[in-house]
Amino acid sequence: MSSENNETRTRILKAAWELLEASKGRDVRMSDIAKKAKVSRQALYLHFKTRADLLIETTLYVDGCRNTDARLDASRTATTGIERLDAFVEAWGNYIPEIYGVGKALLAMMEEDEDAATAWTKRMQDMKEGCAAAIQALSDDGRLDPMHPVDEATDVLWTLLSVRNWEHLTQDCNWSQVRYVKSLKEITHRLFVLKD
Repeated sequence: MSSENNETRTRILKAAWELLEASKGRDVRMSDIAKKAKVSRQALYLHFKTRADLLIETTLYVDGCRNTDARLDASRTATTGIERLDAFVEAWGNYIPEIYGVGKALLAMMEEDEDAATAWTKRMQDMKEGCAAAIQALSDDGRLDPMHPVDEATDVLWTLLSVRNWEHLTQDCNWSQVRYVKSLKEITHRLFVLKD
């Protein structure tokens, strides 16, 4: 892809991100994104064949701009299952406020918008893989409480770390971000870590 094409693609992704953040859950049309990116709708569709493709790529673009891989390094390089669990909870828990605008927009759109649902589902499946890796590391160390099989523990961790739960605790219940992360670490230890 040429430098000009890369610049146009980046401009489109940035425009989509900004509009999703600003929309507060209202629908964002392809024509709105094209206008903000200063490209034709035809040019937009040359870069992204479908709206779902654009929304999925926008979430990945946000991840890249927010340096998600670096945030997950501590989890991925942890030497114990407990360290991996704590590092993952901290990385994801502190990432949610940074993607909240896009996440809220996609969540609001997804009931009536299949493309938004596809984009959000893909992003949440990626996050679930991180939950599975943390739980598997606990299991491999022999520290996963046998009361919770790996698959079940993964599902519960994934649910605990959902954007909607973060929203409820920090926005509705006025928890601080520090309290949220600290509490989630404590809760996951109580639920999943086999006591000595």
